[in-house]
Formats: sequence, structure tokens, C-alpha cells
Amino acid sequence: MTLMSPTPADFADRLGRLTLEDKVRILTGQDFWSTHPLPAIGLRSMILSDGPSGVRGPVWDERDPSLNLPSATALSSSWDLGIAHRYGVVSALEARRKGVDVVLGPTINLHRSPLGGRHFEAFSEDPVLTAELAAAYVAGVQELGVGATPKHYVANDFETDRFTADVVVSERALREVYLLAFEKAVTESTAWLVMSAYNSINGATASENELLETPLNSEWGFDGVVVSDWTAVRSVESANYSQDLAMPGPVGAWGDALVEAVQSGAVKEEAIDRKVLRLLALAARVGALEGFAKPVAVPSIDTVAFARSAAADGSVLLRNAGELPWNATGLQRVAVIGHNARDARTQGGGSATVIPSSVVSPLDGLRAALPAAEVTYSIGAVVQEGVAELPLSTMTNPVTGRPGARARFLAADGAELYAEDRFSSALVYLGGDAPIADTAVFEFSTTYTPTESASALLGFASVGRGRIFADGNLLREESVVPAGTDLGAALLSPPSVSTPLDLVAGQPVDIRVELEVPTADGGLGNALSITVGLEPDRSNPQALIDEAVAAARAAEVAVVVVGTNSKVESEGHDRTTLALPGRQDDLVRAVVAANPRTVVVVNAGSPVLLPWRDEVAALLVTYFGGQEYGNALADVLLGVVEPGGRLPTTWPRDEADVPVIDVTPHNGTVRYDEGIHLGYRAWLRAGTEPAFEFGHGLSYTTWSLSDLQASATTASVTVRNTGQRPGKHVVQVYAERPETTVDRPHRWLAGFAVVRLQAGETTELTIPLHNHTFHHWDNTWTTEPGTFTLRAGSSVTDLPLSTDLNLS
Repeated sequence: MTLMSPTPADFADRLGRLTLEDKVRILTGQDFWSTHPLPAIGLRSMILSDGPSGVRGPVWDERDPSLNLPSATALSSSWDLGIAHRYGVVSALEARRKGVDVVLGPTINLHRSPLGGRHFEAFSEDPVLTAELAAAYVAGVQELGVGATPKHYVANDFETDRFTADVVVSERALREVYLLAFEKAVTESTAWLVMSAYNSINGATASENELLETPLNSEWGFDGVVVSDWTAVRSVESANYSQDLAMPGPVGAWGDALVEAVQSGAVKEEAIDRKVLRLLALAARVGALEGFAKPVAVPSIDTVAFARSAAADGSVLLRNAGELPWNATGLQRVAVIGHNARDARTQGGGSATVIPSSVVSPLDGLRAALPAAEVTYSIGAVVQEGVAELPLSTMTNPVTGRPGARARFLAADGAELYAEDRFSSALVYLGGDAPIADTAVFEFSTTYTPTESASALLGFASVGRGRIFADGNLLREESVVPAGTDLGAALLSPPSVSTPLDLVAGQPVDIRVELEVPTADGGLGNALSITVGLEPDRSNPQALIDEAVAAARAAEVAVVVVGTNSKVESEGHDRTTLALPGRQDDLVRAVVAANPRTVVVVNAGSPVLLPWRDEVAALLVTYFGGQEYGNALADVLLGVVEPGGRLPTTWPRDEADVPVIDVTPHNGTVRYDEGIHLGYRAWLRAGTEPAFEFGHGLSYTTWSLSDLQASATTASVTVRNTGQRPGKHVVQVYAERPETTVDRPHRWLAGFAVVRLQAGETTELTIPLHNHTFHHWDNTWTTEPGTFTLRAGSSVTDLPLSTDLNLS
């Protein structure tokens, strides 16, 4: 049975059979991740799950692993709508495998400031690039009968005080920038859901904002479900707005209070009926309503291979002094250096996190790709902050005797409420069967066998009063309070507590951590996270650099992987600096001095400062590369594939140069006073040169562009691969208005297209222009008559071709 296109008339009979209590019931989740079923009308529960770079499913559990795709910044760096579409399809395949009906993604807020903590999870600083990628992603997800959820609507481009901050932004900036990023996902890809944000916009919280109706419903024709961000619905009053589903449940702001509000006339039942009809339409679309079914045709895709190719296609070669690609057969000794080279970050922190079945680190990938070479490893500089989980190979479950650990949930009298065997020491409970709300003490125990002798720091990361035991001895007892008031950060990025412990290689230690579980109200009252593990040794940082230098000096080439950690880029808090953590800058300079053939790889989800960028032989940005990160990196370094990426966001030379950077609310307000001038538009307006401009990225071949032609809807360019090998190029078209009476950006992205050609091959490339390219907002979309200039090239400042277009 194929998916029908539902209309309100299809559900009128079912709606008529519902009581007011039934209607209100299905507008709030039944638990953390699912909606209420109503079997009497053939409605089953729908499962929603965090994306957007993988699908976790209803439990956060290493026993039910997920495909870990490259971060959104890696996807957007491909500038490839075909890859974005396949990314959506692969996400839908994962959703169907896990019984998930709705993927909570893509995240299409903008990179307004590089300090944004969730930067890695969003696409770009440009609304047109974001809009096109988002529309392709949404279309890919929904082809397989899974709902996509563009989020967070709208202007949720920061983390600090995100629950309470009010964004003050002009209507023109909203329309031309922030809403524009969402528009095509609704108008062209017909998104089945949109998620409303935590923040307020111009004085009204997102779940009680007229923007949910206009433009979303009235102008864009949205007929889907507006689902809240988790706990973002705060009052019954929000039911008077176009907010349809409040998550999570069963406790929320609606429930019995909403029934009473309807009975008193404070909320019209017609408003409730509209929401219910939209929920039923969503259920029909995802096959959760009798009489409707998901599409049966499911494509056969090697999802792991896709993760690998997508990571390579999103890798951006920023500098190459003739060093890359390397010839694998000619390499005898390679020095791999960096904390992130061994313990790579494949994804950012927070609710977007999934648990993959395996991860290929850069060290793993290079050793696999260079079996005949000697590949050495040095940590060089510590990047990790707080405790990191214990490797499964070092843990033995004290109950089963097999690899892993025992987790127990105890009542106040010590009685065991629940117990389970786990295969990780990093545990998150968000949904599932564990009785968190009834638990007084959580107990984690394992037998740890260290692989090397060291004076270590054993500890845990969580919130509450914890006790650390080793071989039955209490080593430390400490109460841990969250930093700040963000409940999400307290859950997903809690502080660490540790204590010294001398370890002897091969000698087992019985580890037990007890945590008095704090009580919490609201949607996170039945949630818990804890990581038990070791903090890094920071006792002699110079010795680590010296060791790396010696390894680099002894090798033909060196690869230094620098990057961030989970305390730097994560949901719940913004960054405080763009500098790399620890002594990584010192490390790079020292290694380059020892070996001029040093390639630096940046394992960060968003811009960082690279003060040594002009000193290295090559510089490659790989973002958070997903579970196949190391294999993809080896493919790029050895020239198996192109580094296919171009920057979707400007990278600064200095933090002080960034024209729009403040993410901190002042008196509860974040003012978007730059208006339409953000990202590269602000850089061009300021006249400041960044380290690497928007759209920049190098290829392993060379290109020529000629013969730019344009109309109001398309541009065309002749493209030739003038090099010696096949390659990929991203042709970018920008618009300008030299003489204007309207405040405009100096230059703005009008369209782009990817071309892949063999050596010596030529093609004529047609580039669609965004439908609002020549518009500005003045109470409606308006075109100023006169001449626009279109420029084409390879970045926002490398634009050798131009043509004028007169619009009357």
C-alpha cells in the first residue's frame, strides 16, 4: 500500500469520535520520546528521536548502536544537494530500522557567531546555502515515510540562557535571513513537522509566537505538526497559537489544565481540533494510522560506506604547499600526533549524540591504509577535559565475568529496584525502563584492568552526591552541582570529580561509584547521565610535546590532528574562545619546526584559530567526521578521493576580527542589531580579511571558468578541469547591486552547483538561482528595478566572472 496524501476530510469521522480529554491527551507526549495512542480510532503511538547526524532511537544505549554520520558542518561543506538528499535517506533508513517515525532534524539555525555552542549541528552562516541543503535533507528523509523536523524555529542561534533569552530582530532580517533558512524545507520539500524553539522572538516565546502562523502556515502552506523543543511549552496560553504537540510527557503544561481552559472558553475547541487533525495527518504520513502505510520500497544503501564518502566530501583543504596527496607506496615512516588522532571526536555533544557500534580514528585509518609503513603515535598535547569513559576491553562485569559493568538502581532503604549489565562506562538515561524517578542511589561497578602503570585520576561526571571506591576503599565523596542553569547541559555535559589512584599494568582494580540521584521537576525528572572513567595526565605537558617532536623528526611526514573536546562544542553552553584547547598551538609549531612536511588536520565542528596556518605543508578541516572518520581522512590524504569541501562559514584570523560574535544575553536580550549583515556579509562590510573566506576550498586538480550567462532564474558557466586528475569543483554565483536605494549586503549568495569532471573534461554548468535572489523585504517581497551584477567563481572573494542583469 502506498502512502496517500491525507487531508482534514480524511479524519473528520475519527475526530468526531474523540472526547475533549482524548483530543488533549494526544497533544502531549506519553513519555520522553513517544505520543499517546488511541486504539479506538486506529492511532498507534509515534516514536520521535533525536537526529540530526544519526538516529538514536528511544533509548540512549550502547546495546542498541546507531550509525554515526558526519556532523552537519561536514555535510554543508560538501555544498552537494545530492549528498544532503542521501544523508536524509540514510537517516530515514536508520529510523525505520529502529522503529522511529520522526527524526528531529535537520538543525538549520544559522552560524551567526562562531562562538555558538551548537554550531557543529547547523549548516552555515548563509541562509541560501542552508535552505537548499535543508530542503534536500528533508526530502530524503520523507521519501521513506519518516517525518523530518526542521529546527529550531526560529533565531535559536546560541545556547546561553536559551530557555529565557529574547531575540530582538527586525522583520526584514527575520524574513531575508532567519526565516529564509526554513522556507524551502516547507514550501518545496513539504516538511511534516517543524520544531519550535526555546527562546523568545521580539518579546514572545517561540511556542506562543505569531510566527508559527505567519509565515509558516498562512504564507508557506505548512500543514504539518509544530512540535515543541523538549519542555519548551510553558503555559496553556500556547494552545491559542499554532503550537500542536508539547513534548515530552506525560507531565507538561497542557494536560488537565488545557481541558479546563477549553471548558472555560480560554482556549477554543476549534484550535484543539486543528491540532488534532494535524497529528492525525502526521500519523497517516508515517503509517501510524489505520488505512495509511509507509512506502514499501526501501533502497539498498551501504550506510557505512556512505558515512565514509560523506566525510571525505565534506573535508576542506584550506592550504596545500604541494604536499598532498601522498603516494601511499612511497611512504615508509609516518608520525601521527595528537590527542584527537587516537581519541577522535566524531560528533558534537548534547542531544544530537548517538552511540556507534565502532569508530575508526585517524590513527586507525592511516594504519589500515599504510600496512607497509611504520606509523607511530604520540599524544603531543592533552585535549580532553574531565573524565573519559573506560575502554570496554579494560572492564569486567563483576556479576557476569564478561566485558562490561553492572548498573544498579537502589531505593532509599538499599533495596534493588532495577539492575542491568552494560558495555560502557558512559551512561545516559533519557527514556527506557530504568526507574530514575524512584531511585535514591545509582551504583556503577566494574573491575578495571589498566594496560599501563600510571598515577591516574579516577572519577565520575554527573550531578549529585557521589562516592568513588577502589577495592572497597572510599577514595572521595563529593557533591557536584551543575554549572549554570541549563538543564540540558547539566544532564549531557556535567562537571567531573576525580581522585588520584596508582595503577599497575595488568593488575585489576574493583571500581564502584555510588551517586545519590537528585530529584528534578518537569520533563527531565526521569533522566540521568553518568560517566565513570579517568582524567588525563597533565603533569608534564612539555614532555608530551618533546616526544611528538622526536617522532616527527624521525619520520618522512607528520600528521598532527588538532581539535576541540566535548566541553568546548556541545549543546547547553556557548564557547568562550575560538582558541584550540590546551597546548595544541605550541605542539603544531614544534612539530613543523622538526619536520617541514607536516600536515595538520582540524577535528573541530566549527571555526578555531589557526595562528600557524601559513607555516604548515597542508591544512585540512575534517569537522566531526562520523564513525568512518579515520578511513575517510586516509582516503583524502592518500588521494583516493578528493577533499570535496568548501567552507560554509568564514574562519577568522583573530577573534577580535569577527564582526558578529556576541552570544551572551544582556538583561535577558540578544540583539541582532547587524540585521541582514552577518557572516561573510558582515566581513565584507567591515573590510576585514579573514583567515579563510566563505566558499574557500582547494582541489587536487585545477579549474578554469568562462562564459557566464544569466537570467532571473539561472546562471550558466563553462567549467574545465585543467589539471591531471579527476576532481570536484563548487561553482558559486553571487549577486550585487552597485547602485541602490536599499540597504543591502555588499554581496550575497545567489546560487551554487557541484561539478565533477575528468582531467581535461569541459562542461556547461547550469546553476539555479534562489527564488528570492533579487528580492528584499519591505512588508512583502519586493524587487527594486534596475541593474544587478552577478559574479561567479570559487569563493565569496574569488569571482573572476561577472555579468549584469537588468530587472525592470
